[in-house]
Amino acid sequence: MDREEFKKLVRHREPMLLVDKAEKLGDIVVAEYKVTGEEPFLQGHFPDNPIVPGVILCEMMAQPAILLSYEMLKGRIPLFAGMTNVRFKKTVRPGDTVVTKSRMIAKKENYVVVEAKATVDGKVCCSATQSFILVEEKFE
Repeated sequence: MDREEFKKLVRHREPMLLVDKAEKLGDIVVAEYKVTGEEPFLQGHFPDNPIVPGVILCEMMAQPAILLSYEMLKGRIPLFAGMTNVRFKKTVRPGDTVVTKSRMIAKKENYVVVEAKATVDGKVCCSATQSFILVEEKFE
């Protein structure tokens, strides 16, 4: 699915929508995001040497992972509950296309755990085990 189709399934919007296309292939979700260099998070990180912040790489892995638990989301939104085993292996810069792969490793009624990996040109730039809690859409 392309970016517009993905937007029909998730609440994220620009400038925080970090998926250009995504596809669920069995128990894995594969997605892509092309770093254009125009993203707001690059303006100050770093002005003369732009590098995608690690937390943004984690978000790039998390957003398409939503497709793994989509049937559980009715009236709920996923929020980060934690991340473990986070590793940053390679910097990501403007012009790079980040490919993410996610696989669910555990789920309960309102809790999901995902293994995720992000690569650029086939080289791992980030990996993590991410957990999400699914909360009512209207929360305080």
